Amino acid sequence: MGFDLNRFQGEVDEELVCPICSGVLEDPLQAPECEHAFCQVCIHEWVSRQPTCPVDRQPITSAQLRPVPRILKNLLSRLCITCDNISFGCTSVMKLDALASHLEDCPHNPKRPIRCEQGCGLVIPKDEIKDHNCVRELRSLIHTQQQKLGDFQQGMAELRFQISEQKRELQLLKDFMRAMRISNPAMRAIADRMERDEVIRWSNTLTRARVTRWGGMISTPEVALRTLVKRALSECNCPPHIVDDLIERAHESRWPPGLSSLETRQANRRQYENFVCKRIPGRQAVVVLQCDNTHMSEDMMVEPGLVMIFAHGSNFSRGVLEDVVD
Repeated sequence: MGFDLNRFQGEVDEELVCPICSGVLEDPLQAPECEHAFCQVCIHEWVSRQPTCPVDRQPITSAQLRPVPRILKNLLSRLCITCDNISFGCTSVMKLDALASHLEDCPHNPKRPIRCEQGCGLVIPKDEIKDHNCVRELRSLIHTQQQKLGDFQQGMAELRFQISEQKRELQLLKDFMRAMRISNPAMRAIADRMERDEVIRWSNTLTRARVTRWGGMISTPEVALRTLVKRALSECNCPPHIVDDLIERAHESRWPPGLSSLETRQANRRQYENFVCKRIPGRQAVVVLQCDNTHMSEDMMVEPGLVMIFAHGSNFSRGVLEDVVD
């Protein structure tokens, strides 16, 4: 709908008046052929009922309507109009293109948001402040937030249930594949490939790390320390079928020949720099996976990989590992 003609100072050219509502054009659009201009709301409502120009009855559709020329917009913007809040005491007169910004800050705007000074501090429309009750509004706000919290908790419960079901289905699939692997050589090859692909995908989620002090490596970590690292592996989504193998290979007794004793480690220490290491999140430890280290010789690598834990005495040291940015 257009602006009321009575709100404008001086004469308004008839070219600036909407033929439908007889008000000054608001957000105007024009017909493609005859170029008659109308308020956007007026013409869309008209065309939805009768797809013709209201002035000369030429056929038009909403899709054919287009913005009016710049000169018409400039003429509209120069018109002087009174404030929407004149009935509430505002006497301001401004250019039409400044009306929107004035209404946002108009002190007479009954819907202007103000902060309650009675104690609750809520922001409410000006015309509602006289009926505002802090206790009632705060109770309503708390009730609304409790409902939102309840909806969120219900959503989280449903999400946890879905995740649990997906894990159960995945475990059933893995059990099925494991059974088929035993009974069918062809399925055994497929299952092995799927497990290898799962390890590769997990490896790609880890951060590359470089060991700066190999001397801090613990060759025989205690059970409690390995338990912490095992938990970290599970939390970063390590494929379950390799977790136990990796933890067993955190001890020199399960390391390959080139790392199995202090003497061989001293002899092969120059080869350490060739290891592709991935950081185990939250721990001063790395995993060295066979899929990332196919370039290493058999006496330096074992399937599915190694876990190397670093410490200084019995405490974790800092500065042993640094991330590698590709």
